[in-house]
Amino acid sequence: MRLDKLLANMGVGSRKEVKSLLKKKQVTVNHSITKDGSIHVDPNVDLVKVNNSVIHYQKYTYIMMNKPPGYISATEDKKDKTVIDLLPDHLRHFKPFPVGRLDKDTEGLLLLTNDGELAHQLTSPKKDIEKKYYAKIKGRVTHTDVENFLSGVTLDDGYHTKPAKLDIIKSGHISEVEIIITEGKYHQVKRMFESVNKKVIYLQRMEMGELSLDTSLAVGAFRELNHAELYYCLSLKK
Repeated sequence: MRLDKLLANMGVGSRKEVKSLLKKKQVTVNHSITKDGSIHVDPNVDLVKVNNSVIHYQKYTYIMMNKPPGYISATEDKKDKTVIDLLPDHLRHFKPFPVGRLDKDTEGLLLLTNDGELAHQLTSPKKDIEKKYYAKIKGRVTHTDVENFLSGVTLDDGYHTKPAKLDIIKSGHISEVEIIITEGKYHQVKRMFESVNKKVIYLQRMEMGELSLDTSLAVGAFRELNHAELYYCLSLKK
């Protein structure tokens, strides 16, 4: 990898700023000053420093976010704030993107990464990765709804969903449920309840595969995946 590309990718600065650092003799490779950004370095072998600070190369980033309402699950939007706007510069320079969309008003587990292969493994309909949600529903959820969801329901566009597991926590004027689906159709959970004449008034994603929302994360907070979570994600790519 070119030295200037490595430094720019690790957030040291823009290509122009990296060029200035090199010119000012502030970059060393294996303890030798270099002014040539075009030289190739091996991040796993060569020791690169900027102003005596070691640059640790990292290709991918994996971030768990407790998505807040009011933010779009996208990398950019002309009207609304996006989940990327919540990240600091040292994470944004990796150019992460959300894996699987959550609606603007939906909260909960959202994975952000720049690992396209992992994103495919987690979101491909063929992989049947389970997504678990907690929801508050306007209307009494019944065991008939449980049975209907288990058989799949027909959405407003005629699509018949795959089987979904619906657990009733509380049934009443405002019901509380947990639902597990293996798809990610547009507004799917909301549309599934609409198909049985009920309305979702609160929705939170709790799990995605073996990733569970860290309950210590406040709404809008985030952290990089821990070792066990990262091991699970990387195992999906094998």
